[in-house]
Amino acid sequence: MEHLTLIGWIVTAIAVLLTGISKSAFGGALGGIGVPLMALWLPPGMAVAVMLPILCVMDMFGVRAYWQKWSLADLRIIIPGGLVGIVLGTLAIGALPDNTVKACIGAIAVLFMFDRLLRLRDRLRLDAEPGATAGGIWSALAGFTSTLAHAGGPPILVYLMGRRLPKEKFVATSAVFFTVINAAKILPYIWLGLFKRETLVLAVVLAPLAPVGVWLGLHVMRKVPERAFFLSATLMLGASGCKLLWDAIV
Repeated sequence: MEHLTLIGWIVTAIAVLLTGISKSAFGGALGGIGVPLMALWLPPGMAVAVMLPILCVMDMFGVRAYWQKWSLADLRIIIPGGLVGIVLGTLAIGALPDNTVKACIGAIAVLFMFDRLLRLRDRLRLDAEPGATAGGIWSALAGFTSTLAHAGGPPILVYLMGRRLPKEKFVATSAVFFTVINAAKILPYIWLGLFKRETLVLAVVLAPLAPVGVWLGLHVMRKVPERAFFLSATLMLGASGCKLLWDAIV
């Protein structure tokens, strides 16, 4: 793997582990951390392509755990919107040079950091429950950011939190949404030529770390305070985003 040094291997492994930990223990709240960390050592297109098969494997476990507990009415709104976002994200990746895509990923990472630290989503909550139009807009934005950086969590959670769903239905609906969205990204990534031999080999090598991360999230991370985990991981995400922005500009 000519793109990766020893430190690069370590960082990409940490990225997969953190994604698995977040997905199993913290509802995927930091699921967008993997690509910005990987993109420090890999071309942005390669980073998202490596992470996608790993996310698809994780998604299958999530849907199985919450089978038929989702809100079908909300899924009928947000899945079409998410698919529109995927189309827009695919066009952006295809049309923009690597440095611009890297800058976009960096900007998403920094925005994600501010969202976690300043609770931006809380400020977007409205007194009235969001309707179909709001669901379409937020899910399209989620599909777009998910295509660029697998970071669709914040936009779709703005909508789902506003719906005030019961906890299990909330998590199940989110899990199904991202299972469909991640699966739907496979064909656009193939069309963009992102799944090269080196990319698939790297994904296969890193894939065993996904269940390890999920296991850590379910067992070991119970001993780590949630606030400490989120703060350290959020600062890591923000730092990687700033570095990507700096590299893209300079």
